[in-house]
Amino acid sequence: MAFENLTSKLQMTFRRITGKAQLTENDIEEMMKEVRLSLLEADVNYRVVKDFTEEVKELAKGEKILKGLNPGQQVVKIVNDELVKLMGTEAALVRFSDSRPTVIMMVGLQGAGKTTTAGKLGWFLRKNHAKNPLLIAADIYRPAAIEQLKTVGAKLDIPVFEMGTGTDPRDIVRLGMKNALDSGHDLIIIDTAGRLHINETLMDELVDIKKIAKPEEILLTVDAMTGQDAVNVATAFHEALGVTGCILTKLDGDTRGGAALSIRKVTGVPIKFAGTGEKLTEIETFHPERMASRILGMGDVLSLIEKATEEIDETEAMSMMEKMMSGKFNFNDMLKQMKMVKRMGAFSGILKMLPGMGALADSPKVDDKQIVYIEAIINSMTPEERKNPDLLERSSSRRNRVASGCGRSTTEVNRLIGMLDKQRQMMKKMAGMNPASVEKAAGGDLPGFGVPGKNNPGKGKGKGGFRI
Repeated sequence: MAFENLTSKLQMTFRRITGKAQLTENDIEEMMKEVRLSLLEADVNYRVVKDFTEEVKELAKGEKILKGLNPGQQVVKIVNDELVKLMGTEAALVRFSDSRPTVIMMVGLQGAGKTTTAGKLGWFLRKNHAKNPLLIAADIYRPAAIEQLKTVGAKLDIPVFEMGTGTDPRDIVRLGMKNALDSGHDLIIIDTAGRLHINETLMDELVDIKKIAKPEEILLTVDAMTGQDAVNVATAFHEALGVTGCILTKLDGDTRGGAALSIRKVTGVPIKFAGTGEKLTEIETFHPERMASRILGMGDVLSLIEKATEEIDETEAMSMMEKMMSGKFNFNDMLKQMKMVKRMGAFSGILKMLPGMGALADSPKVDDKQIVYIEAIINSMTPEERKNPDLLERSSSRRNRVASGCGRSTTEVNRLIGMLDKQRQMMKKMAGMNPASVEKAAGGDLPGFGVPGKNNPGKGKGKGGFRI
């Protein structure tokens, strides 16, 4: 995941000051040296790093910080606020046309993920803004670019207008826009050609397409793995076309994240979307304040709630909760529970959105395959065994048969049976408790996922906490 190294280094830096009753100017100087080094290692633009650290240092040297009741936390807040400011303060939204179909022109270099992102964006705007998109395949140079866009469109049920590779891209755009009007589409997304590097021929063609399409948005697709070089790309495209926003791709990959922290400051172009995975539905609005929170290891609860709301049906979730509270929770219900979690994405990614869980998400003990193994064990049971877990508890031969059928050990089968039993017992207790008692139980005794509370401060001591 992007920013992992930066996050861990910043957390180590802040850990040295958060326990201090008072900071000296020397403390702040030493801290800012480490922050500067961390940002440079994350491939953030040098000028951005210099301005950022100078601003934080000046604010941190204020009289209130040096003699504050909790100066360490105040410094962390300053860094958080400055990171938000660096990335744009608030989410930049797509501009829609009131009088005609909204036109979005996708631009960028080859390899940044522009074609796939065009489809993702169409899906996102259809889902969240009730738009009826049409994709126009105007990249006639890259081998298989048109076929790729058609494949993406087919998977997302979004139509694609294409005329093959023998027609001038300008004519394709002109006729594609007429087709969109005739077909009643209110959103047009143009996948333009890219190059391995910026050249005059490419820019001339893009300028012509801009004159023809008159787009509301010109979105530059930038590979987050390119680091601060993405700033040079963004600057060149912006000077030639007047780019209105960026889409960062591969933020889920092994990237240092420098592009996210540099583009807005250097070019003035806002980041509007972020690609968060390989799935065609893994794209989200870029929220600077949430990204800053992730970078500092403070989680992103709002994005997690949005993801849960999108992926988990409320009626389904309530039905599951009622079943659990009744004490009749069985392996069929556990299987449904696992599928709910999987729909929200990688388990390690979910943990990163929870405050204080970032380091745990990178632990070798947190393995997304565990969910797959649980599903395999449950699928090896007979329908009657899934419905009535007591059958397995009473019969070692049944447990051995299940283990043999799924290729897992009998110990794992026993552990899963014990996990279900603990869940059932705990839910029975909670069903008869008042809300305050439920919170206390969740904080200390819930099996599997401990919620930080009075009995579980989230430091891995005592009861509760995360365990697999």
